[in-house]
Order: sequence, then C-alpha cells, then structure tokens
Amino acid sequence: MRALVVPRLRSILFDLAVAGAVGAISVLWTVTRNAQVPSQAPGYVMVVALLFRRRWPLPTMAVVAAAALGQVLFVRPRIEPMPYDAAVLVAMYSVVKYAPRMLDAWLATAVTAIGIVIEVVHRGGSNWWMDAMFYVAICGGVWATGYTVRTRRIYVAGLEERAATLEREREHLARIAVAEERAAIARELHDVVAHSLAVMIVQADGGRYAFDGDPGRARAALVTVADTGREALEDMRRLVQVLRGTGARGTGDGVLGDRGRATVEHLDTLVDRARSAGLSVTVDRDGTPPVLAAAVELTVYRIAQEALTNVLRHAGPDAKVTLTIGYRPDELTLSIVDDGGDLAPGGAGGGAVTGGVGGGSTGGAAAVEGGNGLVGMRERVAVLGGYFAAGPRLDGGWSVEMAIPLDET
Repeated sequence: MRALVVPRLRSILFDLAVAGAVGAISVLWTVTRNAQVPSQAPGYVMVVALLFRRRWPLPTMAVVAAAALGQVLFVRPRIEPMPYDAAVLVAMYSVVKYAPRMLDAWLATAVTAIGIVIEVVHRGGSNWWMDAMFYVAICGGVWATGYTVRTRRIYVAGLEERAATLEREREHLARIAVAEERAAIARELHDVVAHSLAVMIVQADGGRYAFDGDPGRARAALVTVADTGREALEDMRRLVQVLRGTGARGTGDGVLGDRGRATVEHLDTLVDRARSAGLSVTVDRDGTPPVLAAAVELTVYRIAQEALTNVLRHAGPDAKVTLTIGYRPDELTLSIVDDGGDLAPGGAGGGAVTGGVGGGSTGGAAAVEGGNGLVGMRERVAVLGGYFAAGPRLDGGWSVEMAIPLDET
C-alpha cells in the first residue's frame, strides 16, 4: 500500500507546485505592473484548471484554451503574451503525456495551432512571421518533450507488465513442476511398495502355512521375502535420494535416473518373483527388441509390475496370467491378461475402466477402489504419448493393454 501512496502523494504535490507557480506569476505581475485584477482573471482560471491536468488532461486543456481565448478577445492586455500563458504549454504537455489516446494529443496540437494563428493575427505587424516562428518553436519543443516522456512512460509500463507476467509464469511453472515431481515420485513409491509388499505378504502367508509340513518351502519363502525386502529398500533409498536432491535424474519419466533393474530385460525376474508367489505366468514375445529409451523400458517394467501385483491382490486362487510383449518398427505393445482365478466371471466383479486411456489393473476391486495404480499407469503411458486401456473380460478376469509409439520416444 505504501508503494502506491507515496508516488500518488508526490504527484499531487508536484501538480500543486505547478499550479502555484502559475498563480504566483499572475499575482507578482499584478503587483509589480499595477495591473488591473480583471486582466488577471484568465490566469486564475488557468491555475484552477491545472490542478486537474493529470487526471483529466483533455478537459483541462479545453478550459485553459478557453481562458486564453478570452484573454486575447476580451481582456486585451498591453503586453502579450502574459506570464500566466505558460499554462497553455503546461496543459498541452499534460495532454500529450497523460491522455489515454494519441488522438487526444493531436487534438490538443490542433487547438494550440489555432491559438497561435489567433494570437499572430491579433498582434498583427510586419514581423508576424517571426512571432509565428517563435510560438511554433516554443510549442513544438514542449510537444516533442511531452511525446518523448509519454513514449518512455509507456515503454517502462510495458517492461513492468512483462516482468510481472514473467514472474507469474515462472511461479506457475514452478508449481506445475512441483506437482509433476510429486506425482512421479508417488507413482514410483506406489509401484515399489505395492508390488514388494504383495509378494512379501503372499510368501509370508505361504511360509507360515508350510512351516510345519514343509520346512524347506517355508525357508524358501522367507528367502524370497528377505530378497524382495532388500530390493524394495534399495528402491526406497533411491527415492529418498531424489527427494533430498542427491539422486540421479533424467530418464524421461521425470523422476529417477538409471534404476538398474527397471528395464525390459528384467521382466523375467519380475515374472519369476510372481511365479514364486503362486501365480501361473506365461510370457510371449513377438518381434526383435530394438534399442529402447530408458523411459520406455521403465514404463513397460512398471506397468507389468503393477498388473502382476494386482493379480496377486485381487484375483482368485490358481489365477493364470499371460504377459505378451510385442515389438514393431514404430510401436511397442504390452498386454497382461488373467482369467480371474477361481472367481465368478468378471474378475472380482466390477467396474470396468474404459475410454482408451482408462486406468486399470487386474482385478475389478482395484477399479472399484480407484487406487493409485490405475492413475499411475495411465499417467506413465500418457507421458510417452501412448495408448492405455484396462477393464474386466467377458469370460472372467481382467486385461491391461498398452501401446507406446517408438518413433516419438
């Protein structure tokens, strides 16, 4: 508020000083020349008008011009121009500088030109052209000064507006970047924790049931739990490094750097882990794998990981899963289909997610819950400009399909 009040107060004081100067000249002229008070009346009118020159420049010019015309036609002073006629120059300068339209400045110029003609004709004499040149030079200089100041004022205002706009855009982009970073970290955190915990829970339950009857299987289950926990802990360590600003970045996914295991080559390890948790997984590959961008490999890995995790969580016992990955010159496709296990047709019953870029995971319960996995898979594929769809199958189970254009990655 203070930043606005101080300049405004300064402007008011300056206008008062300008009007006061013109008024003082009029009074001093009256005293020193023993002039009659009526002859100074136009000057006092001009003084009052100049108080409003900044807010209403064109009306101020009209009042000052009318007072000057009255002086020439009716007062007829012995010496012309009068000292207070400087108000005409001040009013014209104000219009040129402060008027919202340049048309107003040209209108003030026309009024001033008419005033010069009237003054020259009124004075007469053989040297009228010298008087005309004198008035034109003075008025032209004032007009040029006002135009220069006006141009600079508009330029500075434009720079200030541009700086404010850039500042707003920078803040907006910063908020967007923060939101994207949070969403990307949330996707990674969900994928790591959800998959690892699902495998660990299944293995821990199996080990508990087999502890007395088959100690060997129980020990193997515990080994799997420990290995999965270590891998999850390592992934969590990388995420913490990213959050602290000490981890690598730049996979194209927006969060992590080279994550080692998160590649297409390690889908077999992911499938083996799912098999060890009790799933029957079949892997089909079609085509020759090309050289893939890190972001594509991470996306394929995470989509497969999330889909298999949701089979563990939501499908029934003895669920069978078919994972198909296809390589084409311009596209990579991934399909994860399960039969729902020993459940009624439609998986866990519910809520298909459709629409091409829907979210989805194996198991209708996940769709009903509207979990983070659906959002995360959709976001991952959308970042790469791909196609994603998920939903229950008519003959039971759930399907997840994804296609990523390779020519855009």
